[in-house]
Amino acid sequence: MEWADEALILSVRPHGETAAIVEMFTRDHGRHLALVHGGRSRRNRPILQIGNHVDATWKARLADQLGHATVSLLRGFAAECLADRFSLVGLSALCAMSRLLPEREAHPNLFEMALFVAGFLDEDDVWPALYVRWELALLKELGFGLDLDSCAVTGASEDLTHVSPKTGRAVSASAAAPSAERLLPLPRFLRAGQKGGVSREDVLNGLGLTGHFLELRLLGPQDLTLPEARRQLPDLLGRAANQS
Repeated sequence: MEWADEALILSVRPHGETAAIVEMFTRDHGRHLALVHGGRSRRNRPILQIGNHVDATWKARLADQLGHATVSLLRGFAAECLADRFSLVGLSALCAMSRLLPEREAHPNLFEMALFVAGFLDEDDVWPALYVRWELALLKELGFGLDLDSCAVTGASEDLTHVSPKTGRAVSASAAAPSAERLLPLPRFLRAGQKGGVSREDVLNGLGLTGHFLELRLLGPQDLTLPEARRQLPDLLGRAANQS
């Protein structure tokens, strides 16, 4: 068995004296683990950094074996983010959340979106909103997608301002009025047909929205919580806003 694919490095752990077991998010083969011989060598250590974009070749005698892989660097996102904590935590969150995907189940569109987000991590006014959209896509890919296209009460597709924390369905301003304090705000940039800039408040609301449903529908049933890097994002986003 053999395949070649692009991948993002999600995690690396030592194995033996010189090898490493590497977890990758590949475009066409999903989340995949492999043994990399010499993974802890001087040559491979800079390549096997969490968040790096690599070209990977995997081989095994049987499809269900761990197998071994060789990797070459396509883009060193880890090094690019090293000088900026906000971007580095964003990259770490992206990789940590990707680890929630089922093993060896292909999600090519989600991979492409992750790569797109990573490519904008040097633009603090751009990538956070892209990241929120990626988490929405993650929920959808895992079967927990939100319905943000029409009001759960009236069926209207205009003036959507809130989301039900139970059903994940949008609610219009008029329908939300009697109980708005019990609903989640729907960020303007996630509303159909909305154009213009994205405020930090909207991004914070977006992180709150996706975080709520990730915990409710995906993590909670498994007795898990949001990864540390993901929990740091709202606070760091607020600090970045205060410094700008």
